[in-house]
Amino acid sequence: MSEPGESSGLSRRRRAVAALATGAVVLAGAAVWTSTFVKSPAQAAADAGPPAPDVLTAPVERRVLADTVVTRGAVSASQTVNLAPVGAAEGVGAPVVTKVMVRSGRTFTAGRVLMEISGRPVFALPGRLPVYRDLKPGSHGDDVRQLQEALRTLGHSTGSDRSGTYGPGTKRAVAALYAAIGYEPVPAGGADADADPVTAAEEQVKQARRHLDGLLKADSGKRDADEIRYAREDLADAERRLAGAQAVTGPMVPASEVVFLSGFPARVDSLTAKVGGEVGEKLATVSAGRLVVKGSLGAQEKDLIRPGQKVEVLSEVYGDEVTGTVSAVADVPTAPEGEETASGGQGYEVLVKPDSALPARLAGQDVRLTIEAASSGKKVLVVPVSALSAGADSRITVTVLEASGQRRRVEVRAGTSGDGYTEVTPVRGARLGAGDKVVVGVSR
Repeated sequence: MSEPGESSGLSRRRRAVAALATGAVVLAGAAVWTSTFVKSPAQAAADAGPPAPDVLTAPVERRVLADTVVTRGAVSASQTVNLAPVGAAEGVGAPVVTKVMVRSGRTFTAGRVLMEISGRPVFALPGRLPVYRDLKPGSHGDDVRQLQEALRTLGHSTGSDRSGTYGPGTKRAVAALYAAIGYEPVPAGGADADADPVTAAEEQVKQARRHLDGLLKADSGKRDADEIRYAREDLADAERRLAGAQAVTGPMVPASEVVFLSGFPARVDSLTAKVGGEVGEKLATVSAGRLVVKGSLGAQEKDLIRPGQKVEVLSEVYGDEVTGTVSAVADVPTAPEGEETASGGQGYEVLVKPDSALPARLAGQDVRLTIEAASSGKKVLVVPVSALSAGADSRITVTVLEASGQRRRVEVRAGTSGDGYTEVTPVRGARLGAGDKVVVGVSR
């Protein structure tokens, strides 16, 4: 049995060991806390620095590569005419609109009266040559030939008149045309009968004939041969003047009453004419012929575009998408003064001919044009432009990242570029194929 003194000493030793153990645990925890939450300035700076960069790659692809130019365009007919009739009927003041027979957005056929100005019709006939003068009896030229062809198209024969000569047959056809549309034709000799050269010439013929007849009825003994001869000459002169007057008088087609269009049905693109309104610079805009697209190019884009290149035409409004080809590119800027393209500067007009007829609803619409400026024509190896690297020796290379993580430089020859990609061809027997990963950058 232990002595009381010995028990007391043993207890004190045990308490001391326990205290030491507890202190060790506390110190260990403090060390862990310090290492976790307390850092030296150097460590804090290291932790705040950027992480190790990651390599960005892109696959080598095999596909058809095209370089495109995107611009805007407007759909319009191959012929657009601003309708601005001039002149007025005799005996009236300033010309005013008295009737409007068409509506904007609607089509019309050849021979249709579009509107009425001061009681006179304005109608459309087939033809490509714009009207530039009144077409009168006795006139000659290509515009007369065009009128004759238009009259025959509408079923009005010009008889035996020579092509390009406004003769009696053409006069009858013009009279028939005006009768068909419900108007009296304007006489080339004037509306005043007293001033009508035909009437005056007919009177002269009548007087000359009467004078000759009176001489011929006289007694044979009283006849003067010279006087009779002179009377016959006067009658012949009067008849020639009558024939001349008849040749240049009769129904005419005033320049203010007709518009020639290249094809029908034609379309009213816009209409500003209103009954009672005075005739201004433009009463309507009409168009005819196949729909085409006219776009605008900047100076740098213009050098990339040439006739024959493929074009995609997209209407964002209706969703229509058709293909076409570049028909022509202007050599000089054609945009109105002050108007600029999206790329800056005045625009060069590019004309696009659709491969198939455009829907009529696209007339006057704004569309997007995607022009194929260059194409590889077949599937080729392509890489992103950012994968190319040019060395001091002017050699172009790409860096292939192998599955093992190793990098391999491959010398290539660059070709067609477009849409952020470039055609590449390995040189000097280098290996490069579709699916290989090429380095395009690093991510931090």
